[in-house]
Amino acid sequence: MHRRHFLKTAAALAAPRYALAVEGGFTPAAANGWRVFEVTTRATQLLPTGGIVRKTAREITRGAKTDLDQARAIYEWVVDNTQRSPKTKGCGTGDIRGMLESGNLSGKCADLNALYVGLARAIGLPARDVYGVRVADSKFGYRSLGKSGDISRAQHCRAEVWLANFGWVPVDPADVRKVVLEEKPGLTLKDDIVVAARRKLFGAWEMNWLAYNTAHDLRLPGSSGAKLPFLMYPQAENAAGRLDSLDAATFVYKLSAKEITTA
Repeated sequence: MHRRHFLKTAAALAAPRYALAVEGGFTPAAANGWRVFEVTTRATQLLPTGGIVRKTAREITRGAKTDLDQARAIYEWVVDNTQRSPKTKGCGTGDIRGMLESGNLSGKCADLNALYVGLARAIGLPARDVYGVRVADSKFGYRSLGKSGDISRAQHCRAEVWLANFGWVPVDPADVRKVVLEEKPGLTLKDDIVVAARRKLFGAWEMNWLAYNTAHDLRLPGSSGAKLPFLMYPQAENAAGRLDSLDAATFVYKLSAKEITTA
């Protein structure tokens, strides 16, 4: 089976021909219905849309005239102001209020892309995290942006924002920061390989990744534990309670992937 390399391309986003989406002016009828609009603009436990989140989002998008301008301004701000931290456990927690209040804008994909989603929702742009796992190596030369074989630790969260003239548009500022940190030593945002990733990841995803869900604040069926902020790792419980899925010493599992090509 041949995989598609991109879900959507960024080239179509270049022309400024939009008239919609100043804060509060979005008409949700085309965004797959009112239910999707409501779910993808509301606050969650770790994605508040008021207070410092809304204040920051308004500052970032001041002067933006269209939903595309707003979405791109937030993307560029997240890339410019965050960092990927190798010390973050798993993919992070997604506590965006804590990040903004502390000024510590470091983390991994569930933090950095959640920040994008929360900021977008705070000004009325429908946006959602998409939780999944990398399942193949990158075909575009990025060692850090793909994984095959043992993918037990290849979980990755991406994001989408809904734009009036395009529908759901993929974005991944967290992977830009992953390229900076992991592709090779000493990279900065000015290096060509990072510039290329930054340009590509507003409007496109390489499809060497499998999406699981877009859920937040979910309760597992039959679980006696608290709600999960998101579901991207295997979960298990015993009589003593929920196990720590990020503790390799007590919670052991293996995921593997192999690309299959057919005629």
